[in-house]
Amino acid sequence: MNGKKIPEGTISRLFIYLREVAELSRLGIRTVSSAELGERANLSDAQVRKDLGYFGQFGVSGSGYDTAELKKALEKILGKDRTWNVAVIGAGQLGSALISYTGFRDHGLEVVAVFDTDPRKIGKNLGGIIVQPLGDLADAAESQRIAIGIIAVPAGSAQEVAGKMVDAGIGCILNFAPVGLNVPDKVKVRNVDLSHELETLSYFLVDPGNK
Repeated sequence: MNGKKIPEGTISRLFIYLREVAELSRLGIRTVSSAELGERANLSDAQVRKDLGYFGQFGVSGSGYDTAELKKALEKILGKDRTWNVAVIGAGQLGSALISYTGFRDHGLEVVAVFDTDPRKIGKNLGGIIVQPLGDLADAAESQRIAIGIIAVPAGSAQEVAGKMVDAGIGCILNFAPVGLNVPDKVKVRNVDLSHELETLSYFLVDPGNK
């Protein structure tokens, strides 16, 4: 990666490039230029070349990118050439919905464990997964090689859960609780505040003609 820190915007765009080259490959289109890929992604060809340039040399000048080869390279860069095990903490309505979501598998993610602190929920079967006590997280993270933890608990419990994830060696957290988390720099956190996103949309309902 040329020893450079990769901007998060670049990583986000790589997923778009992967989606597009996967579709082109599926359609039997063998090559695509940076200009064509940029047009499909609503980006400039210069941005495409810059983003891909962080990861080495792709394609041949004047010939474009081989779609199958670029797809394979992007899948490896983005970790989509393997399956990552996921744990959900919180067996309430949101947690249950996440466990039931089959789309995770399409993206190389497999929910393998669910945890809760409520004795009434522990031992229940949710989508083929038995709810375990939160105290078992560390052992499960090691034995089941859990790489990603999803926090689906109330805001007041989120920091405690995050701390247990960190102690268990889980390096990536998807946080659905509407609160910021204090974790070590090495732990990557993505926050998803559904209420905030819905509230934001209300702005566009006030006077849609001026937005």
